[in-house]
Amino acid sequence: MFDLAKRQANLGTETAFEVLAKAKELERQGKSIIHLEIGEPDFDTPQHIVDAAKKALDDGFTHYGPSAGQIELRESIAKHQSMRQGYEVKPENIVVTPGAKPIMSFTIMALIEKGVEAIYPNPGFPIYQSMIEYMGGTSVPMKLEENKGYNADIKGLENLITDRTKLLIINSPNNPCGSVIPESDLEQIASLAVKNNLIVLSDEIYKDMYYGDYKHISISKFPGMRERTIILDGFSKSYAMTGWRLGYGVFPDFLVEEVTRLMTNINSCTNVFSQMAAISALEGSQESVDEMMKEFTFRRNLVVDGLNSLDGVTCQTPKGAFYAFPNISGTGMTSKEFEHAALYDAGVALLSGTSFGKYGDGYVRVSFANSRENLTEAISRLKKIL
Repeated sequence: MFDLAKRQANLGTETAFEVLAKAKELERQGKSIIHLEIGEPDFDTPQHIVDAAKKALDDGFTHYGPSAGQIELRESIAKHQSMRQGYEVKPENIVVTPGAKPIMSFTIMALIEKGVEAIYPNPGFPIYQSMIEYMGGTSVPMKLEENKGYNADIKGLENLITDRTKLLIINSPNNPCGSVIPESDLEQIASLAVKNNLIVLSDEIYKDMYYGDYKHISISKFPGMRERTIILDGFSKSYAMTGWRLGYGVFPDFLVEEVTRLMTNINSCTNVFSQMAAISALEGSQESVDEMMKEFTFRRNLVVDGLNSLDGVTCQTPKGAFYAFPNISGTGMTSKEFEHAALYDAGVALLSGTSFGKYGDGYVRVSFANSRENLTEAISRLKKIL
């Protein structure tokens, strides 16, 4: 018998992959399952990006690269972010990582320790809480209120801040709720961050995924924020590149070297030929992104209308990302009970809201990254068990 480090008990997980495993086992047994649990676009990576990766392989980009990322890609990201954010972003403030998760993990590793508090959105991406607690910090959930469009009450947020609070995490558009933080709220959050000398991790991985007239606004645009904000972004969602594992962060000066050292210690570098291909993602045609969002818009409306037709279910229309977060409390089931019934009785894999924190109870997450036909069938199957 061997003892693990005590901190391992504090490490959480992503239950989406656990539900996926259960669903795959049911499929192996011959059962039909519609997958609405995994948060990845069901589109292929655009061909010009694939071709760029092949060329990079042929051109010999198969060796180690700088821990912070290829300079060519960092320059491309800096140009892209400067255009999107409306202020100059320098290549030396960019660190490229294998996926975007290391941006949140490395940030938390560099900042959080015992006696330090970090505020995070709840319901929210589960790895926020997992990594805060793994590093010995105190995770403080910031409740996202359904009656506020799944956003936080600003006064409630202010009451969470103590003299031990160092980090505030925000995510807009939000996973799992599909909500968008209004500009006026972002401005108030920025004021709180400056007033209380907080560092902000702004998870902007869904920045290209808005519906209607909504446009992306980063908290980094407000006075006093650039020097205290880490922007988390990547290629997985916008360009359907989840398997490529390419993310990046825009870091304030004081964190660049620290995060780069973490990269050196843990990953050495990010896949080099993938990095070279990512330049084509940013600088090539964006038509695939536009077409993907047109299709997601249709699916969003189909899913929201379908969910609202179910007995005991109500669903707000998401403003971003590709998730719906319906309230299922009227069914009389808990979130976990609904997840179980959907999978085993209806053949629909979705996620309990509690997979995203304690304030997710009474809700489930539905990813509409699936075909129109499958989404329609999923609603039909759910209707039969309610």
